[in-house]
Amino acid sequence: MTTQQQGQSLEQFGYPQELRRSLSFTDLLFYGLIFMVPIAPFGIFGSVYQASGGMVVLAYAIGVVALMFTAYSYSQMSKVFPMAGSVYAYAGRGIAPPVGFIAGWMILLDYILVPSLLYLIASAFMALVVPSVPVWLWLIGFVAFNTVVNFLGIKLTALVTKVMLVGELIVLAIFLVVGIVGLAQGKGHGSAMDALYNSQTFSWQLAFGGVSVAALSFLGFDGVAMLSEENKGQARQIGRSMFAALLLAGLLFIVQTWVATMYVEDPAALLATGDNNGPAFYEVATAAGGHWLAVLTAVTTAIAWGFADSLVAQVATSRLIYAMARDRQLPKILSRISPRRGVPVYAVVLVGAVALILGIGMNLRADGIPLLASWINFGALLSFMILHVAVVWHFLVRLRSRDYLRHLVLPGLGFLILGYVIYNQKVTHQIVGYVWLGLGLLIVAGLYLSGRRPRLSGMEDKG
Repeated sequence: MTTQQQGQSLEQFGYPQELRRSLSFTDLLFYGLIFMVPIAPFGIFGSVYQASGGMVVLAYAIGVVALMFTAYSYSQMSKVFPMAGSVYAYAGRGIAPPVGFIAGWMILLDYILVPSLLYLIASAFMALVVPSVPVWLWLIGFVAFNTVVNFLGIKLTALVTKVMLVGELIVLAIFLVVGIVGLAQGKGHGSAMDALYNSQTFSWQLAFGGVSVAALSFLGFDGVAMLSEENKGQARQIGRSMFAALLLAGLLFIVQTWVATMYVEDPAALLATGDNNGPAFYEVATAAGGHWLAVLTAVTTAIAWGFADSLVAQVATSRLIYAMARDRQLPKILSRISPRRGVPVYAVVLVGAVALILGIGMNLRADGIPLLASWINFGALLSFMILHVAVVWHFLVRLRSRDYLRHLVLPGLGFLILGYVIYNQKVTHQIVGYVWLGLGLLIVAGLYLSGRRPRLSGMEDKG
């Protein structure tokens, strides 16, 4: 394959066009934004504050820069391999099918757990507003609604997410206006610079420890690549929408956390507990504007995480499962497409069922939300590192590219930064990720021993 083959049709890779090509650049941009959730820090503010030593803005600033390198690697591979499956397809075709399986397996840890976390956070926020309704009942309602919408097709999903995105941006604007006016009136606490840099507590280890938690807010920009087979524009449109969504979301995250940090009344207590005693942002909003603002942000967070974000997360996860299943690396039935709706029905049901079971189970733990978030980040970040290797291998080794900046330096920097972020995660947060990785390696070994080594359609076996 040469670089001139970029943007070729899906059929040339050995796959039939089953999903409907109906998404424009705007659809993809909205999808990326809604997946990341413009108000994502509302849900994990306390956890990021705790992990970063109060330097929340610094954690988000480093995070957006770090993931720009990853978005660049995604853009390079999406032009060459314009298909669903994201890093699974890119690593499998850029390096070898077994590597693709491991990359897909690791990001599957992220994608399978993400809906569970989103539903759990949404339900926790709704329990603050309506205490008489238990968390588990909210979970069931969120999962049922999103599963039905997913069944009805990708265009309806895109429409619903656009409406919800506008609502989130309105509430975010209200919070920022009220918060900034309050700061001007002297309601704030501490130094405005401490959220970016605190000379008394700063260390690179602490900063990147915060990034390892804040990265959760950015996860989802990569989900745009899952929709490559539903993109009706040129292949490079995938990369452009990723960059745009990541940059816009990053700016929104930085502004809102900067304002929120100024309303933390007891920094020492928040550093000690994080979000373990409930969403800390609820208290921040109360301090900024009163009970009405706290309720508004809580309900909006619940809707954003429980409906909008989890909706697109379920879409992305089902497409990853669909892509792996059609290559017979997961049960074949999970690749079955509804002829009427053009969606992978069994994959959608599986994601909903797993999200419900995990969400209810983690709700039984006091540290369920931060613990689940840490597991998600590990799988995603490790798969992104494999993506960077795939860029170097495919372009520099296989195609003999001499564009060292685009195909060595940039992916190399991305690899190193993400590696350092993982290194600074708590050891207890890494254990599940390494166990999942070990299980994936055992599955690959089992496939080889049974004579069913991973293969990709339309590709010579390189594994």
